[in-house]
Amino acid sequence: MTREEARPGAPELTEPAGSEEEISRGYAHYVLGVLLMVNIINFVDRQVLSIFIGPIKEEFEVSDTSIGLLVGFGFALFYTIAGIPIARWADRSSRRTIISIGLALWSAMTVASGLASSFLQLAFVRIWVGVGEAAASPPSHSLLSDYFPVNRRATAIGIYASGVYIGSALAYLFGGYLRANFDWRMAFFVLGAPGLLFALIVRFTVREPQRGRTEKIAGDIATTTLGETLRHLLSCRSWIYLNCGCAVLSITGFGVLMWSYEFYGRVHGMSPIDIGIWLALVVGGGGSLGVYAGGRISDRIGETDPAWYLRLPALVNLASLPFAYVFLMSDSSGRSLGFFFVFYACINVYVPALHAINQNLSKLRMRATTAAITQFITNLTGAGLGPFLVGLLNDLLEPRYGDEAIRYSFAIIVATGAIGSVFLYLASRSLKEDLERVRG
Repeated sequence: MTREEARPGAPELTEPAGSEEEISRGYAHYVLGVLLMVNIINFVDRQVLSIFIGPIKEEFEVSDTSIGLLVGFGFALFYTIAGIPIARWADRSSRRTIISIGLALWSAMTVASGLASSFLQLAFVRIWVGVGEAAASPPSHSLLSDYFPVNRRATAIGIYASGVYIGSALAYLFGGYLRANFDWRMAFFVLGAPGLLFALIVRFTVREPQRGRTEKIAGDIATTTLGETLRHLLSCRSWIYLNCGCAVLSITGFGVLMWSYEFYGRVHGMSPIDIGIWLALVVGGGGSLGVYAGGRISDRIGETDPAWYLRLPALVNLASLPFAYVFLMSDSSGRSLGFFFVFYACINVYVPALHAINQNLSKLRMRATTAAITQFITNLTGAGLGPFLVGLLNDLLEPRYGDEAIRYSFAIIVATGAIGSVFLYLASRSLKEDLERVRG
């Protein structure tokens, strides 16, 4: 009898019918592809707002600080708050159904963004985009852990995570065209609608696997409370340092991601279409290369010594800082974009290690919750604080530097990456011991 069964009045927990079916490697890759598409749609709908910062700012007559709040804390606060209860639901129920509901919600709210007639209305609708998107990654990470074994998990999660960069690239590409030819409202209508249809594909073609299937521990399905999950995670020193490091690194990543379109418009005077094309290549290509290489290499070198899952991104992130300096200070847009590509690839190498280690340190019925807790930490600091800090620094530095203020705002938040590398190294020192303790 499991601990949950022993509790008086505990709800009955069952896996969906057919969960014990044999799952082929081909079908596992199909599910990975579907979840990748969900993540792509996620970031198309999230990133499109950054492309229209200029027109929205002009129409509603607001400051960079207000815009930073909208694309930062206004989104991230409700995204992170909603993530934990949704993840608790996912640890007890059908994860694919939760993902499909979230996808339908945020897609509908993206379309509704185009109907906003005031800045406050736009902020309100974007809050609900955040609530819907909170249902994407935690259940997806949990599902992927049941489709891919430990020695292929970082690679699978790295491929899933590349949806961040592919989605952002598509937003830049199509958003740049739409900005040059239509008003900002049309972009939300066009880019939000496909998710409503894709929600049906998720619901009716993705099977819910038995939890723990890849680790042969499916019998351990006892549920845990949020308090028990937190106590378990806080007992792992590597998990604490890992999340501190990734919180700092995400400030740089999200800050640069949300303001890079404005950077090339203000500093280099590039046209909307040119910015869209080049950032699609840089963010889509560089970010995807970083997470894919990070996942593949981590699975190779981490098999013999798990500490390398975190040592590798710590070293790569430090090595990226000289590239960041050229990207920010070059007067040549071509040189800046080339060094931005390398820098952006390097600062995203940590992403698959973060999510894979998160799952590996978790028990079965706390995996979605663990992902949501990390999502809460990294998104509140990264997606919330990163864009807000850039906007605030822009307004503070603008009297002295004019349109080039954003160059120095970026330099300040990029420099924080070195602190993140220190935390990742500290996490690597106790990772092996924590993993052995969790696995028993």
